[in-house]
Amino acid sequence: MIHRVLAADLPRHVGRHVRLAGWLHRRRDLKSVSFLVIRDRSGLAQVVLRQPVPYPEETVLQISGTVVANPQAPGGAELTGPTIEVLAEAVEPPPFDLYRPTVPATLPTVLDHAPVALRHPRLRAPFEIAAAGVAGFRAALDGLGFVESQTPKIVGTATESGANVFGIDYFGRPAFLAQSPQFFKQALVGVFERVYEVGPVFRAEPHDTARHLAQYTSLDAELGFVRDHRDVMAVLREALAGMHAAAAERAAGALELLGIEPPQVPREIPAIHFADAQELLARHSGEDPRGEPDLAPAHERRLGEWASREHGSEFLFVTGYPMVKRPFYTHPDPERPEFSRSFDLLFRGQELVTGGQRLHRHADYLAALTARGEDPQAYAGYLAAFAHGMPPHGGFAIGLERWTSRLTGAANIRQTTLFPRDLHRLTP
Repeated sequence: MIHRVLAADLPRHVGRHVRLAGWLHRRRDLKSVSFLVIRDRSGLAQVVLRQPVPYPEETVLQISGTVVANPQAPGGAELTGPTIEVLAEAVEPPPFDLYRPTVPATLPTVLDHAPVALRHPRLRAPFEIAAAGVAGFRAALDGLGFVESQTPKIVGTATESGANVFGIDYFGRPAFLAQSPQFFKQALVGVFERVYEVGPVFRAEPHDTARHLAQYTSLDAELGFVRDHRDVMAVLREALAGMHAAAAERAAGALELLGIEPPQVPREIPAIHFADAQELLARHSGEDPRGEPDLAPAHERRLGEWASREHGSEFLFVTGYPMVKRPFYTHPDPERPEFSRSFDLLFRGQELVTGGQRLHRHADYLAALTARGEDPQAYAGYLAAFAHGMPPHGGFAIGLERWTSRLTGAANIRQTTLFPRDLHRLTP
């Protein structure tokens, strides 16, 4: 199998005897000839036969034959004079026709039958884009001197105080599924200075919306020796540019299939302070959100439209969120202590990234926890790193599935999630 030819490479082997292997995507029987369309990881290839064959669609085949040029065949070439070997026969039909150019099934049907449904080229495409995005994220941060880490997903305390967590029985002791690698990646700033992670996070918040999941993939980064949150924003910009460039290069076929051209990430992403954003909304939206501690989804959409109209950007930083809406480890703005040195990045009018500068002095953590009614002793393991000296630092987290859904224009984040876990779904 190592020496088999992929479907996309067939035109480079015209006149040669080669071997294909893949799934029977579609079978068409005419009076004097039959056609098999074979699907592999690279695309589709056509095989010409003189006699029809009985194999059902999705049967796995290995086919040897001669490559002949044919402008009407996929890619401009086809396989003739084939010898066919069945590697595994499909014993049940797929839940819908996988050969149709569009998906003739509802989202619940797709999710219920995901192991087979995702073979459809249009359903598979978002995950090729997501994989390219992760590769671009890694490459961008590797180029900036970051070190990749892998941290525990079973923890003894909740990462975000006040948020819902999944509790588990850990050998008779209470434990939780991690909501974030936040505590670990901050500690690792003291080891590597710059660190990132790609991994699952868990949120037991009972949301039942098209944009929330109970488990998703988080692209996290943390860096030391920052001046303030703007240094973190600059690194985020580079990470996003790397993700979009990698998607355009590594998933070009998937983007073309979905009719998508990734937007350029501006050299300087426009930014607006939270208070100014509320003033803008109060003047132009017909409602007054001033005094609210957060932005509603409708406000994010309007700000996204404003950024596109005024700055020609599909990205917008909203900075300086109120401290009351940020975790205890967030660094306040020294000039306006009620606001934070934090930010959200909106992509096409929806929050994609949260980040900011963190506290780094041990005494500041004790004060922040006490002010919020938290017992510092409960965070003793976390605070230990700061007792031994930590530089000013900050970081961010990108939701991979949300990035993919915004890029592809998916109506529901489950369309860009492999085997989603949400309020109702635990299988497949």
